[in-house]
Amino acid sequence: MTMAGGPGPGGVRGGIEVSGVRRAFGDVLAVDDISLTARPGEVTALIGPNGSGKTTLLLMLASLLVPDSGTISIDGHDPVTEPEQVRARIGWMPDGFGTWDALTVREVLETIAAAYRIPAAQAHARVEALLHTVHLADLAERRARVLSRGQKQRLGLARALINDPSVLLLDEPASGLDPRSRIELRDVLRSLAEQGKTVLVSSHILTELQEVADRAVIVARGRSIQSQRLDDGFAASALASWRLDSLDPERLADFLQRIEVPARPVPGGMLEVEAAGEESAAQLLADLVREGIRVTAFTPSQGALESAYLAATEDRQ
Repeated sequence: MTMAGGPGPGGVRGGIEVSGVRRAFGDVLAVDDISLTARPGEVTALIGPNGSGKTTLLLMLASLLVPDSGTISIDGHDPVTEPEQVRARIGWMPDGFGTWDALTVREVLETIAAAYRIPAAQAHARVEALLHTVHLADLAERRARVLSRGQKQRLGLARALINDPSVLLLDEPASGLDPRSRIELRDVLRSLAEQGKTVLVSSHILTELQEVADRAVIVARGRSIQSQRLDDGFAASALASWRLDSLDPERLADFLQRIEVPARPVPGGMLEVEAAGEESAAQLLADLVREGIRVTAFTPSQGALESAYLAATEDRQ
């Protein structure tokens, strides 16, 4: 399926810009001070613990909540003063996907298309293309109430794409998806970014986010605490954990102690070490082989993004 990317209606560019946004619910401060940038042509990952303000922020971006302070721009438009302009440009997929249980999958998408006043012929073509994109074509005539959690998630993604948005706001889109569907979702998100769309995705599945995201914003306790571009330089230098096993466990432990690489035991009788990027890990493995230590396993236990997240939030539980 081909969908136009880049500028939204009216030729406005800009992606997402958030500066110093705050939102409270009575005495509960859900978002304290979040700033972030999500650019067109990129997938930006929004990561943080439960209760860190991610969903509240996405609701404000979608013009469904008004911030108490701070500024938000969606393709150059303010969700507070220009909600209609913003809603014309966004595709919103909430974590809890509600639907009309009595309607078929096709009817759900046709109803959303009608709400956007998409002409019938264009809506029909869009619905058919989206059904194939999210692999629901064989379920098109099935009632929404009988769909599994994962199938409803795929329908939610199709619904978010029905108006050909320039900005995608996705809250836990991989929740309930089987491994194959997650791979397909990853491919769809990369395709959307390559078309020039701005994709902001909140998820707890950090290993998969690292494979699809261009940038990560880490939030905790309602604040943005780190923004990191996930390019090759990041992967090459970020600290990550690796697990080792050997037929010579005593020699392995002695050698690691001698070269001052801290190691800790983990379940299964393996040792876990940290290495600053893939180059350092490869060098450690080469040194072990050169030493004659018979290594039987050498595998990452944490990706670079996961390690960065744990380091940034260790004092923000």
